[in-house]
Amino acid sequence: MLHVRRIAPARDVADYPAMAPGTRRPRWRWLRLLRFALMAAIWGALALAATILWLARDLPRPQAVLDAVRRPGLTLLDRGGHVIARFGDVVGEPLHLADLPPYLPEAAVAVEDRRFWKHPGFDFLGVARAAWADLRAGHVVQGGSTITQQVAKNLFLGNARTLSRKVQEVLLTLWLERSFTKPEILEIWLNRVYLGSGAWGVDAAARVYFGVSARRVTLGQAAVLAGLPRAPSRFNPRADPAAAAARARDVLAAMVETGAISAEQAERAAAQIAFPLAPVPRGGWFAEWSAEQAETALPPGQDAVLHTTLDARLQAAVEARLDALLDGPGAAAGASEGAVIVLDAATGAVRAMAGGRDYRGSPYNRAVVARRQPGSAFKPFVWLAALEKGARPDDMVLDVPIRIGNWSPANYEQTYRGEITLEEALAQSSNTAAVRLLLRAGGARTVAASARRLGIADKLPDNPSLALGTGEVGLLELAAAYAPFFNGGHSVTPSGIEAIEADGRKVAALRPREKQAIDPDVAAMMARMLAAVVARGTGRAAAVPGRMVGGKTGTTQEDRDAWFIGWIGPEHANAGGDAGGEVIGVWIGNDRGEPMRGVTGGGLPARLFHEIAQEVR
Repeated sequence: MLHVRRIAPARDVADYPAMAPGTRRPRWRWLRLLRFALMAAIWGALALAATILWLARDLPRPQAVLDAVRRPGLTLLDRGGHVIARFGDVVGEPLHLADLPPYLPEAAVAVEDRRFWKHPGFDFLGVARAAWADLRAGHVVQGGSTITQQVAKNLFLGNARTLSRKVQEVLLTLWLERSFTKPEILEIWLNRVYLGSGAWGVDAAARVYFGVSARRVTLGQAAVLAGLPRAPSRFNPRADPAAAAARARDVLAAMVETGAISAEQAERAAAQIAFPLAPVPRGGWFAEWSAEQAETALPPGQDAVLHTTLDARLQAAVEARLDALLDGPGAAAGASEGAVIVLDAATGAVRAMAGGRDYRGSPYNRAVVARRQPGSAFKPFVWLAALEKGARPDDMVLDVPIRIGNWSPANYEQTYRGEITLEEALAQSSNTAAVRLLLRAGGARTVAASARRLGIADKLPDNPSLALGTGEVGLLELAAAYAPFFNGGHSVTPSGIEAIEADGRKVAALRPREKQAIDPDVAAMMARMLAAVVARGTGRAAAVPGRMVGGKTGTTQEDRDAWFIGWIGPEHANAGGDAGGEVIGVWIGNDRGEPMRGVTGGGLPARLFHEIAQEVR
């Protein structure tokens, strides 16, 4: 018998009874969520690791903690071997904690990182305490970085505030805590922290600010040093002694709070805080100029010593004399600035340089950088060109009015002497004779070529007004261009460097080559005529009894610039030409070119030349 199986009709989903409230979901759904969470965690960890690796791609090598972290130092010495300036950074003797008085590291820990000995490199309690102090004060009064973090940031990373730098700071902080002991980390910080005035480390700073090694600082001095890292410029004793002392008192108070010292010790130390007077800088313009001269010859990455040509005694006399003149007769005549150059006539070695009246107030070097019209101080190059064309000092030239096109130059005093010798025309600074000699010598280009041979590098006008000094020149190059008149005709290159030393050995000696620029006989004739300017001409105020002196005055329109460029022979010399001696260049005026009242080259500049020349030995 055939059996037929009955198939139940399909039921709609709605026909199934709903799950009762509170019934648990199937187990497989929880497993699915767990697997998703696990995968997300794995991929998240991989992404975080990749991000850290990418941010740390330019991480500095940690071993650099033992390398120097400063610019090479450059020390300049005068002719007597005394320090006149230092450039770059100063690093003292590396010291261990045992070398220092115990209150110096205690001061650093008290004010920078009180929990230094306890935390693992990061101090979250310290961050919270600093944030609360800043919130109560309304401005930043405490920092949250630990000493270890400061070592990581300052030695490796700089002050850039980026995510990459923060990650690198964390990694380096962890590395430092793992690789060094706490005392070693503190030693690194004390020896490498920047403390202002180019001083890196407590020993260098102690020498700069107090003139002693960090081994011998007092409690008050230690507090000053420990207070500097927060703001080396603001708390710098050289810049603001009052702010430095106030900061030191804060450090002492912090030491009392940590139990490092008693309140009585803090009070005594605060009362004894004093700063020795910083030495008055001499020759600041010279120092900058000579350091720039030596830049290409310095050994890269090494400390160096520059033996310079500066005569410290003469430099002090130049600065004092210039300042006194500008304070007295200069102020009365409306002259506010000046510049002086003293250089060896035979070699071009600069013995003194004043680029203004006050280097601290204005380091702008008017002796080297400024360009101004020299007026009649340019005339010797016109006379030189004439001599090179065959003229002689006793030859005659007309000193009468002259007209060239629409231009009619006149003498300064509107007086004319008729036919006079070339020597007398230069002595009396005749403008009309100068123009005639320029034309006789071959024109402005010929005169400019003669000046260029002697060292005038600035562009000069190509017209007859050049005879009256309408081109702009610098004091240093003009003074150097006068040297061949007194050294037998050799051109000189102004130099401030005798030799350079690095690691205790001489690495370079900068000696510019001399060239015979003019015939010795022509140089002797120029020296003779320039001596006549001082003996009986416009430069009489420059004369020094018993000494050979020659030179030329210069005054521009409306008395805007006044010059005297001259030469003082060596003591006991009895001949001109190549007798040696010094060339002294003087400029008096105003930075903005305001007219002075009756100041000519034969007045204040010649008087200042006379005073400085008396100091030359």
